[in-house]
Amino acid sequence: MSFILTTQALTRRFGDIVAVDRVSVSVAAGEVFGLLGRNAAGKSTLIKMLTTLLPPTSGQAAVAGFDIVREAARVRRVIGYVPQALSADGELTGYENLDVFARLYDIPRAERKARIAEALAFMDLSQAAGRLVSTYSGGMIRRLEIAQAMLHRPPLLFLDEPTVGLDPVARAAVWSHIARLRAEYGTSIFLTTHYMDEAERLCTRLAIMQRGAIVVAGAVDELRASVRSGDNAAATLDDVFAHYTQDQRESKDTYGDTADTRRTLERRG
Repeated sequence: MSFILTTQALTRRFGDIVAVDRVSVSVAAGEVFGLLGRNAAGKSTLIKMLTTLLPPTSGQAAVAGFDIVREAARVRRVIGYVPQALSADGELTGYENLDVFARLYDIPRAERKARIAEALAFMDLSQAAGRLVSTYSGGMIRRLEIAQAMLHRPPLLFLDEPTVGLDPVARAAVWSHIARLRAEYGTSIFLTTHYMDEAERLCTRLAIMQRGAIVVAGAVDELRASVRSGDNAAATLDDVFAHYTQDQRESKDTYGDTADTRRTLERRG
């Protein structure tokens, strides 16, 4: 089995606080890997390290064989990243947003129009390409952001809470496009989510983080088998999540965390 992503004892400290604690995990080429955990578990810090936005304190990680510290520029060329925060410009059209990203990714001028048209068609946005993004629905914006991140056809795509704030119909549309990326392009996907149905629908394997560490990892069925509900029935993914994060029942969100989350939801409509 070949791996698109590997980490070994990856750690990030902020003073005396250990945000990510010796995380060792591997993501196989072509799989959808889901990272679950309560707020402040360390998920976003881990993604920031893997996308070269934050240097690790210790440990190692490689993406497509490139070290995230020594070969950061090469890592950035083989990944796409869709953060929770809004990354599309509402004052530009959908096409113009993609054109900006095409230039940032150094896509040759002769290929840009075709690549942008392909991305718009893949995300079912062709008819909205000439509209200002400020007129898009939340689901359309998310699909545009995924299109932006995939323009340079990276083998690994990071999605941080890909459907946060979306209604059920928009969520289902985003799910469908994520599944198509894997099926048609062989894209490996690393995503975080708080939605158990999303994790179950999309992910081939899952890991649960708690206080910066991976406490369990495996396929959904394997994780369910590791936990039994009160009546000894098959455990749901909600049961699994509650079991492995049970000593963190009380959220550690700060006022700022809550404000940021609510602003994100407002922008998503």
